[in-house]
Amino acid sequence: MVLAVNTEQKNVGMGEIAVAQAPVILAAVLGSCVGVAAYCPRLRLGGLAHVVLPRANGLVTNPGKFADTAVPHLLALMERKGALRNELVIKVAGGACMFGKGGPLQIGDDNAEVVLAVLQREGLRLAGQDLGGTQGRRVSLDCATGTLHIDCVGMPRKTL
Repeated sequence: MVLAVNTEQKNVGMGEIAVAQAPVILAAVLGSCVGVAAYCPRLRLGGLAHVVLPRANGLVTNPGKFADTAVPHLLALMERKGALRNELVIKVAGGACMFGKGGPLQIGDDNAEVVLAVLQREGLRLAGQDLGGTQGRRVSLDCATGTLHIDCVGMPRKTL
């Protein structure tokens, strides 16, 4: 990916949540993990949560790691920066089945299911999604535009 002049890229690691304003690009590499992107057009403010597992089950040491805690935490961080929930544009990607379909480990499916349920519970409308499949993805959220680019090896780039 070619970055525009004065654009900084911040990589969001597993279990991390990042919030930044333009001209930053927030990026993550996802397999069974799900990336939850939130964007406030008014502030040109973007946020990306790199969700690893579906449920915290009472563990709150790292809220970014789990779908049921990462989504509310991402929303709170965006609101702290001045974003209003009703203006957030939400997009999600990832949740690939990395260990074979039908096997005992369907973490990607579980992650996607819980992320979507939490977004619905929070009253947020999904503007775009690219979930499932068997390939990992690289996602990048452009905080200047709110565009989420999705790259998979051997596939054309998707844009949400």
